[in-house]
Amino acid sequence: TKTKTMREILREKNLLNNFLEEQANRMSDDSASDPKLSTHPLRNALDMAYVGNITIGTPPKEFRVVFDTGSSDLWVPSIKCISPACYTHITFDHHKSSTFRLTRRPFHILYGSGMMNGVLAYDTVRIGKLVSTDQPFGLSLQQFGFDNAPFDGVLGLSYPSLAVPGTIPIFDKLKQQGAISEPIFAFYLSTHKENGSVLMLGGVDHSYHKGKLNWIPVSRTKSWLITMDRISMNGRVIGCEHGCEALVDTGTSLIHGPAGPVTNIQKFIHAMPYGSEYMVSCPVISILPPVIFTINGIDYSVPAEAYIQKISNSLCLSTFHGDDTDKWILGDVFLRLYFSVYDRGNNRI
Repeated sequence: TKTKTMREILREKNLLNNFLEEQANRMSDDSASDPKLSTHPLRNALDMAYVGNITIGTPPKEFRVVFDTGSSDLWVPSIKCISPACYTHITFDHHKSSTFRLTRRPFHILYGSGMMNGVLAYDTVRIGKLVSTDQPFGLSLQQFGFDNAPFDGVLGLSYPSLAVPGTIPIFDKLKQQGAISEPIFAFYLSTHKENGSVLMLGGVDHSYHKGKLNWIPVSRTKSWLITMDRISMNGRVIGCEHGCEALVDTGTSLIHGPAGPVTNIQKFIHAMPYGSEYMVSCPVISILPPVIFTINGIDYSVPAEAYIQKISNSLCLSTFHGDDTDKWILGDVFLRLYFSVYDRGNNRI
């Protein structure tokens, strides 16, 4: 049963703003032990997306966004947006913000799962206690592929070269304005649980991971791309046999790869086509071997209960998705298992 979240109930009763002010210190906890580190809670929406709150404007208006390492731009729907998705999401009314600045420049982003068209604007953006003034962002006038999304917009955390030309991503702006001292951020993504996931900005809270961090250099300083050695199952290489590139992407829920190797993996795990997806018989989860991603000489194991998603008692889906690409995308299926840190200062993950 889909129940309303506390936030939705409070919003209907107009109690949300008072609640948020009271909770502000609890929700975005600037750790006393490390004043540089700002930790920000994320809500796990059915293991498909991790959503956090930001505010835009003066007075602040709250939006739910996906913090996305696969893109670099921030956008939210405009009150003038004409797409059906905008009627079911929170929209920004620029007339109500005293710090807003509009431009006539178009703002266009194409994602793997959708697109947005809009206009470039500037305003004050807050992530917890971190404040970016005169932050460039997009206001969507048209958007496709976001109709049932559990978020209003997207906040990109990738490199400036991926951003709409002439704009600066919010993480770079926060660093420029001295809001964070270390150009580093990290994600802890929970499994199944709605609460508990965290984005850390400006540092790392090491209580969220076991063992030491294994650093991997970014292969091209345009995005969070790394080089993988191979992908194997039961000691047999099933993909990426001569090495390949992989994007580490918090904004993608599944594991994507080139169509050929992904089809081989589906055969190997006895998955059958089911519309645009692949289905497996649920009892095989207990006997299927893990998929091993070898990166920088270290094996990262993804067990069957992670790469097969249980939709119901009888319906289980493979989370591998074949695309017309030569790259792999390590999305949330992978990142739920491994705490990830993104170091812009040293271009490494």
